[in-house]
Amino acid sequence: MLREQSIKAKWHITAAGRAKDYSQLLKPNLSGMVVFSSVIGYLMAPNITFSWSDMTMWQNAITLFIGGMMVTGGANTINQILERDSDKLMNRTKNRPMPEGRMDQPEAWVFAAVTGLGGAILLGYYFNILAAGLSFFSLLLYAFAYTPMKKIHPVAVLIGAIPGALPPLIGWVAATGTLTGVLGLGGWVLFLFQFFWQFPHFWAIAYVAFDDYSRAGMKMLPTREKETRFTGLQCMFYSLVLIPLSVVPRMIGLTDNIGMYVCMACGIMFFVASVMFFRANDHKSARRVMFASFIYLPVILIALLADKHVI
Repeated sequence: MLREQSIKAKWHITAAGRAKDYSQLLKPNLSGMVVFSSVIGYLMAPNITFSWSDMTMWQNAITLFIGGMMVTGGANTINQILERDSDKLMNRTKNRPMPEGRMDQPEAWVFAAVTGLGGAILLGYYFNILAAGLSFFSLLLYAFAYTPMKKIHPVAVLIGAIPGALPPLIGWVAATGTLTGVLGLGGWVLFLFQFFWQFPHFWAIAYVAFDDYSRAGMKMLPTREKETRFTGLQCMFYSLVLIPLSVVPRMIGLTDNIGMYVCMACGIMFFVASVMFFRANDHKSARRVMFASFIYLPVILIALLADKHVI
């Protein structure tokens, strides 16, 4: 009896531990934020009418979220497989399943294939082949271009910004089935918001975690030296672009005035934080840019959606 209870307890600990390991591979907090933007992109499409009581709309949105989480999780898993040795050297990643030896490569590759391919197939079956193709392209670009480039050149941030900005476009394509013409224009505008947002976001994180990245040999800042103000200057430039970009959704009829004003106010807030980072060039100001980026993206996406469907 005691032996049976011991076996059950050991199985529970092992199963719970393995579930936690898989969760770490998926990076649900990061993936959830990314996939959230794909759902907004879907709901922003002109052929989708938002309604709290529309069960079909919610079913589609949930399916898109699940498929997106699977593809993003597959990309994150491949990233951790390829960086398993580098992750051992960084404080924030050394406790992941692979650096600690809790999971071997074959198991991780199987998990990456099941989630990545499964998510793309789900999007293709439920929505359209273009959405599936874009999501799988995003996975390949993130895993096999951005990941290895991090140790070679700071251009990795530019490469990574492309798959990072694709989710709202994927959501738009899931709804409309097109990337071109007037119908595809709104999706590209959402892509641009997320594309330019990522540069100050990632550089602020890279500045704060500079020592960790340096130990792993990763070149994440736009300059080799942390002390220079060039990183802050670049953050200023990319956040500044977001201010005039705020007018574009209003110009193309994607949203109304409130959405435009909220985007503009958030862009100014983001830019001011970047200016303060440029002037102070320290951890406190870099963290201010990082937190401003956490606020900026969800607020502007929700504002655009609310103004399109509510106002």
